[in-house]
Amino acid sequence: MLPSIKNILYATDLSQNSAFAFRYAILLADASDAKITILYVLPDVDSAMEVPIITQMGEERYYKLRKEKSRETIEKIEKRLSDFSRGELKNGQGRKDRVASILIHEGDAADEILNTADKLNSDIIVLGAHGKGILTHTFPGTVPDKLLRRSRRPVLVVPIPGDASDIDL
Repeated sequence: MLPSIKNILYATDLSQNSAFAFRYAILLADASDAKITILYVLPDVDSAMEVPIITQMGEERYYKLRKEKSRETIEKIEKRLSDFSRGELKNGQGRKDRVASILIHEGDAADEILNTADKLNSDIIVLGAHGKGILTHTFPGTVPDKLLRRSRRPVLVVPIPGDASDIDL
């Protein structure tokens, strides 16, 4: 029996080229009558940076500022992701229903993608091979490499075409 794809996790780094990978997620969703969950992962603050800042600012003030900045960042990212989804889906009105939700998590990108895929029981993970954000390079140790090594689910890593120009999101 052929596997079915009903739940796609699309992980994005919000780079200009991430639209290429999103198009593959849409293609899979259209072909399989599936839903897409879009995930962006905010990186953790490096503890080597955090300790000196807390020492200077004070713990309460630091965490209050971090919470405010995190909320502002999440709001900006949610708007950008919504605009991105609308822009990519503008030519197919029925396709807008393909995006089930937009999630923003904080932590290690590979860990968060894998944990989210497990929680959502995703049938496949789709992401770009490189960009200007968390998926910067295509050598061992990158997010796609970690996912390919650790995932128990299919992972579609979409390379950016060599002749492609950046797409403005």
